[in-house]
Amino acid sequence: MKGVVMLGDRRAEVREFPIPQPGPDEVLIRMRRSAVCGSDLRLYRKPVSYFEGMPTLIMGHEPAGVIEELGSHAHRLDLGARVCLCSHHFGCGHCAQCLAGYPQYCAVDHRVPVRPDSGASAEFMIADERNCMVLPEELTFEDGVFVSCIGGTAYAALRRLRPTGDDTLVVFGQGPLGLMGTLMGKAMGARVIGVEPGSERRELSRQLGADEVLDPSSVNVVEAIRDLTHGIGPKMALETSAAPAAQQAIIDTLRPEGHAVFLGISDEASGLLLGGFIRRGLTLTGSLVAPLHYYWDLVDFIARHDLQTKFRRLVTHRFKLVDAVEAFRVADSCTAGKIMFVWD
Repeated sequence: MKGVVMLGDRRAEVREFPIPQPGPDEVLIRMRRSAVCGSDLRLYRKPVSYFEGMPTLIMGHEPAGVIEELGSHAHRLDLGARVCLCSHHFGCGHCAQCLAGYPQYCAVDHRVPVRPDSGASAEFMIADERNCMVLPEELTFEDGVFVSCIGGTAYAALRRLRPTGDDTLVVFGQGPLGLMGTLMGKAMGARVIGVEPGSERRELSRQLGADEVLDPSSVNVVEAIRDLTHGIGPKMALETSAAPAAQQAIIDTLRPEGHAVFLGISDEASGLLLGGFIRRGLTLTGSLVAPLHYYWDLVDFIARHDLQTKFRRLVTHRFKLVDAVEAFRVADSCTAGKIMFVWD
């Protein structure tokens, strides 16, 4: 099979690999759709030295496809079932966090992907059966890709904030994850203000329903948001960019007792000034993907609000896997929406 690997210094390569074989509790998935994630780009931008001494790692963790083969102890799914992964984090399966549905917090055996030769940017991948969720008829493989990562991540974060029609939600960053936060925030009833320096993504944000989209390179974001909220600041914010300036703007912008969820991850030191956080009694929360048990509520939320239509608009580029080098170049430009790999 073909699979995509990172070489360092913004270089990717498509290589040939043997098709992996599932272990007892695992399944083999034949890919139909997968996508490039922001965390993939973090690896794409690493220097060559980062990969020295590491096993060859097939990229990708946003899959949707069909069950091709079952491990000897995998009995819940049928061959040919259409599935996505609800949480691409694989834990030990037995600790308190895993049993509660939070394998992303497993401290015993935390793996992404389940093993180095089974990333989603390949023709086949291995996954634990317990993480595979059957797609209902109304969801396509592309919808399943969104559920498997950024849809679940944004949904889990917004459930912490619980926006309603009374609220203004500011979403910092309008890359694919921020755009997902924008369209889901609108579906929950909030007025949404997007913050994004890229003109292409600002326009896409407007198309997906943002009420206002600010360019931080041309306006003072803190002042502009206060002007849009009658001087008191928003009640809630979602940070997806990992930019220190955006993180600080959240602290400087939120009204007293405001709440923000941070999703963007960076290796860069933030150097945040926390005086406003303390004086105004803010709540700053981290969130990492969705717990397994959110799957059914998320699928129902997507169907009830017909988000599938907007998901299709969020995908700006589709590539064959053999064109992965160009796909990562486009994703790295930070001008596109979601980058999708397709097999049919």
